[in-house]
Amino acid sequence: MRKIAFGTDGWRAVMADQFTVENVRIVAQAIASYTLEQQQQEQGIIVGHDTRFLGRMFAQEVVSVLAANRIRAYLVNEATPTPVAAFGVKHFAASGAVMITASHNPPEYNGIKYIPDYAGPATPEITARLEELIALVQASGDVRTMPLDEAASRKIMQYIFLRPHYEAHVRRMVNFDVLKRSDLRVVVDPMHGAGIGYVSSLLSEAGVSVSTIRDYEDPLFGGDLPEPNDQHLSELKAKVVKSKASLGLANDGDADRFGAVDRFGRYISPNHVLVLLARHLVKNRGLEGRIVRTVATTHMLDRIAERFGLELTETPVGFKYIGAEMLKGDVLIGGEESGGASILGHIPEKDGILINLLLAEMCAWEQKGIDQILPEALDEFGELFHTRLDIRFPEKDRWMEQLLAEPPAQIGSFPVEAVGRKDGIKLLLKDGHWVLIRPSGTEPLLRIYCEATAAAALEKIKEAIRDWFIEINV
Repeated sequence: MRKIAFGTDGWRAVMADQFTVENVRIVAQAIASYTLEQQQQEQGIIVGHDTRFLGRMFAQEVVSVLAANRIRAYLVNEATPTPVAAFGVKHFAASGAVMITASHNPPEYNGIKYIPDYAGPATPEITARLEELIALVQASGDVRTMPLDEAASRKIMQYIFLRPHYEAHVRRMVNFDVLKRSDLRVVVDPMHGAGIGYVSSLLSEAGVSVSTIRDYEDPLFGGDLPEPNDQHLSELKAKVVKSKASLGLANDGDADRFGAVDRFGRYISPNHVLVLLARHLVKNRGLEGRIVRTVATTHMLDRIAERFGLELTETPVGFKYIGAEMLKGDVLIGGEESGGASILGHIPEKDGILINLLLAEMCAWEQKGIDQILPEALDEFGELFHTRLDIRFPEKDRWMEQLLAEPPAQIGSFPVEAVGRKDGIKLLLKDGHWVLIRPSGTEPLLRIYCEATAAAALEKIKEAIRDWFIEINV
């Protein structure tokens, strides 16, 4: 029996292979056991799903197990974004939420995210305990189920509507008056995912001219990946240019990640989105607080923090670490280079819907497009150039141990001035460049993040890294 492991953001597997009804029930039983351990069974658990194949059926299986364990279950009435389910935990004081989603993975995948009572990603300690409980359930085979009609008749299970409550909260987080005074034209692309109707309806409500693409449920995601990055937003880019829109906004399959393109159809990297929003929240909104980023995220945020006299906190990769900082309080914005962020006053979970709305707010506030605001920000704080390299390396773990023990003195012609070991190994180079090397948790890959103060320097660093791995026969 294969181990069911929770990665950076939950358990994901291929449907009909490892993601089966049997295994979903096993994971649900483990979550039920954890809830009983925490004596939170009376608070109830919210159960949601995205638009993936059989999502609702898997969600019903989770409800069936929770109900059989005498844990009140609230089944969301429609396909639901992960941040909306997380908000529901906070709003209704639930003990947690279970989301059936594989986020931006290919359509043959599905998964389970567990969101504890603080409405953010599960900590490593919680996921480790869940894995222990899963192993115990696998060994014993003790999984309890209850028919949904029986659960409903006993009032252990009921349906719940989250969208109105979430949207009411977002109206308080976003300045709708500023949006109403603008002449923005926005193209919204939910990529066939659970975010359908959220960004578009809220912008329309604010009087923004909105058009949409890929705004209907499709478990195959139109034959593409529901990942809002440069590679998968070609349709959005084309639509923005053709319709002469001000900007384009996208979300991934469960709408916890954001994606943006400017009026010329140029993709705006998550690093640059975080820079723009940190600047907007301080400069335009007049807000203060810590800026939190992962080790892999741009140091332009450090420059913004220094300029405005704010504290900067660096975390390991994974929004669970950013969420933990948000729970401590006083976090203005927390984000990661993979497209997740949240802000002051919101849940400690990444929310692509809110971030997209804030980007529109920023453009309306400054009465400029992203193509105009971004160069201004880069002039203010100095541009940094970043990239990521993925190198296949079957012996990555052994090699990483050696690298951590004996880090290199230089990368190419750039001396290493300091070494960080918060997550993988981060080499801080002369002149403000840096390289982060960390192993993938799911594949035989090394992920190498690079940032430099000049494009030419970035190319030299990339060349030096490639030469380095050629020398070690990778």
